[in-house]
Amino acid sequence: MSKVTCDFCGATDSPNNPVIAGDNACICKACVGAAHEIMNGGAPEDMEHLPATVQEEKVQEEIKLRTPAELKAILDDYVIGQERAKKVLSVAVYNHYKRIFRHDEIDDDTELNKSNVLLIGPTGSGKTLLAQTISKYLDVPLAIADATSLTEAGYVGDDVENVVTRLVQAADGDIEKAQRGIIFIDEVDKVARMSENRSITRDVSGEGVQQALLKIVEGSVVNVPPKGGRKHPGQDALQIDTTNILFVCGGAFDGLEDIIKKKQGANVLGFNQDKKSKKEEEKIISQVETDDLVKYGLIPELIGRLHMVATLNEITEDDMVHILTEPKNALIKQYIKLFEMDDVTLEFDKEALKELAKLAIERKTGARGLRSILEDIMLDIMYDLPKYKNKTITITKDVVKKEKEPKIA
Repeated sequence: MSKVTCDFCGATDSPNNPVIAGDNACICKACVGAAHEIMNGGAPEDMEHLPATVQEEKVQEEIKLRTPAELKAILDDYVIGQERAKKVLSVAVYNHYKRIFRHDEIDDDTELNKSNVLLIGPTGSGKTLLAQTISKYLDVPLAIADATSLTEAGYVGDDVENVVTRLVQAADGDIEKAQRGIIFIDEVDKVARMSENRSITRDVSGEGVQQALLKIVEGSVVNVPPKGGRKHPGQDALQIDTTNILFVCGGAFDGLEDIIKKKQGANVLGFNQDKKSKKEEEKIISQVETDDLVKYGLIPELIGRLHMVATLNEITEDDMVHILTEPKNALIKQYIKLFEMDDVTLEFDKEALKELAKLAIERKTGARGLRSILEDIMLDIMYDLPKYKNKTITITKDVVKKEKEPKIA
């Protein structure tokens, strides 16, 4: 006699999960509980017992699919400038999750491939922040890896597969959630090979890393150790399918402009070299093509898997001032809140903000350099902060230059 099976999830009748048989349908205890949770607006505790279509609908609801314009609007709240890069990332993310959740809306044999992204821009221009912001508001796990720590399998350093392990950890061990996450690989330009010709010796931290990245970026089932580290016999491995994981690679690609200029016939060395303005320099980097990246040292196979390329501009002094004051988590807003906790009002005048921006530009560390400059200036003030209860502290240009004490009223 064959066992009764649930028409929703296919589970067979058992003491732990009994199946109720009706005239035309059967349903198990787990599916009844899950249906009750859904009808009452809650998420079922155990998604595994739900039919695949219901699971997908629940995950889609959690991720809250947004249009490219909505995604860009979110990025605008946190990232100043970089309009082109924000558009590229918004479209890539929208198409990626549309491909996962709406692939069955049109019934034909066309398969949609994912579009991974390459972000090229100077340090501190917002590459990592773009990926962090978009993953936070989609509520998908994000793993950030530094390509410089990766080596080819079998050598000292992190295996490339450990990047996927970090994503599983970011998803709190939920493999289904991890398989729909985003992996951001920073400093990808640091694993470029020394020349565009293939190395005849082992290049285990350069070309070898690029070769190892190919299969996981394209999409394959990889075995990863659950807690990271080296794979070894006897260790239980997790099987992760990277087909629906979006890869975003970023790098400064210092010197790429010279490669593009040479291709265009410009003189980059000697007495007659062409001096270009900052705007012209930015225009040059935006003209990057696949063969320029090959000359830089990326292998053609990897470039072919990073379909969308976006360039980020160097941050200007005006952008720095906006970064200090406008984003939702702007540094000035953070310091004002810190001072409010001690009942102290903090103010910055316009000239002080401009001087802070000027110092950050001089240090060539991009927007990330602003925090260290501010911490240095505010240290003595914050040390004595409890003394200034119910007072107003004004930071001027001279305070930033460390020529005067702040105004206290």
